[in-house]
Amino acid sequence: MLLAQLQRPGASELISFLTEQLGQREALVQVAGEFEVLYSGRAASTADAGDFLLMIKGDGSLQLHSHRGVKPVNWQPQTDALDLSVEDGVAVLLSERRSPPEFVRVAFLEPVLAQSLRMQELTGFVLIGSEAEMQQSLARNPEVIEEGLTLLDREVPTGVGGIDLYARDAQGRLVVVELKRGKATQEAVHQLSRYVETVSAQVGEQVRGILAAPAVSRPALLQLERLGLEFREVSALPDSASDAPEQLPLFG
Repeated sequence: MLLAQLQRPGASELISFLTEQLGQREALVQVAGEFEVLYSGRAASTADAGDFLLMIKGDGSLQLHSHRGVKPVNWQPQTDALDLSVEDGVAVLLSERRSPPEFVRVAFLEPVLAQSLRMQELTGFVLIGSEAEMQQSLARNPEVIEEGLTLLDREVPTGVGGIDLYARDAQGRLVVVELKRGKATQEAVHQLSRYVETVSAQVGEQVRGILAAPAVSRPALLQLERLGLEFREVSALPDSASDAPEQLPLFG
């Protein structure tokens, strides 16, 4: 997550850092220290000096926070132009927005910390409801995972854990499904792989493995591909108002 960091940078060093890091559009850049801030726009002009935290996000939005309160003391939802310079030995950032016309000028009198972060989007997305409710809903509607999928059983005990959903696909092949409410990781892939190996050994035939979740990490997706397993995105659950289908024989 941390791309780069400077402690107590000089004026030229800070300008070089900001120029490089702001050029990486995915980076979130922060500078903390003693600043002089001049703002003009939205029918007001203000000038402040003190300790601040400046934050510029990858989408170009700018926020300037003081040591108290939730809201920033100055902000721009987007920036049309950013100018960086050294004036009288002080690093200066000028952020301009054209509509409405406004600018924020920050003079970094004594910068203490500058850092750049890379943050992934939607990593915390979790389906509403418990994992048991997710399992119940998809047991009633397995076609959400894959068209033609027919449930055989759920919560199937094995020597390495319980299989969430056990099914047959449209071609009659056995399918083991591992469910995750949040972003699936390599641990979920490892779990699915063990279930597939166990069931394959018991039934004496090839078994498909599907990991169903709202999202999957890149390493987990690569691991799935290496193991010949599959991922299905399940970002919404159908309403469940009826009992689960009648369970069929487990290994048959």
